[in-house]
Amino acid sequence: MKIHLQKELDQLKKRLFHLASLVEENLEKAIRAATQGEYELAREVRAADEEIDLLEVEVEEECLKILALHQPVAVDLRYLIAVLKMNNDLERIGDLAVNIAGGKGCQRGPSLPPVLAQSFRELGMMSRTMLRDSLDALMNLDAAKAHAVLAADDEVDARYHELSRRLAAGMCDDARQSEAMICWLLAAKSVERVADLATNIAEDTIYTIEGVIIRHGSPEDLED
Repeated sequence: MKIHLQKELDQLKKRLFHLASLVEENLEKAIRAATQGEYELAREVRAADEEIDLLEVEVEEECLKILALHQPVAVDLRYLIAVLKMNNDLERIGDLAVNIAGGKGCQRGPSLPPVLAQSFRELGMMSRTMLRDSLDALMNLDAAKAHAVLAADDEVDARYHELSRRLAAGMCDDARQSEAMICWLLAAKSVERVADLATNIAEDTIYTIEGVIIRHGSPEDLED
C-alpha cells in the first residue's frame, strides 16, 4: 500500500510542477505584454489560462482520490493538504497574469513613461522571483528558502505602494489619462497579489516540512 501511495504522490508532484511551470511562464509573458505593449503576447496569456484552469481541476481530483483511497497520515497528509491549497493559489496567479497582460474592458492606452514602466517591470520581476523561489522551496522541501520568500514580501509591498502613489499622482496631473492610470493601478495590484500568493505557497511548504502553521505570524510571535 505504501509503495502505491508513493507512486501516486510522485505522479501528483509531476502534475503539480507542470502546472507551476505553466503559471510561471504565463506570468513572465504577462509582464512583458504589459510593459512592452505586445498585444499578441497578451492573447497568448489569455489562451494559456484555459489550460491552467483544466490542470488545476486535474490536480484537485488527484489529491482527493489519493486521500480517499490511501488515507495518508503525517507528512504525506500534510503534503496533500498543502498541494490542495497551493493548487488553488497557482490557478489564481494564472488569473492575475491575465489581468496584468490586459484584462477585458481595461484600455491602458499609451505606454507608461519610461521611469514608471521600469518600476512596474521591477515589481513584476520581484514577484516572479518570489513565485519561482516558493516553488523551488516546495520542490526541494527547503524550509530556509521558503522563509526567505516570506521576508521578500515586505520589499514587494513597499515597491507596490510607491508605484501606486506615482501612478495616482500621474492621474491627478492629467485627468485625460485617468482611465488608463486606473488600469495600470489594477495591473500593479495584480502583480502585488502574485507576491502574496507566492507567500502562501511558501507558508504551506513550511507547514509540509515542519508541521507548523505560520499564516498569522512566526512561531516566535505566537509564543509571546
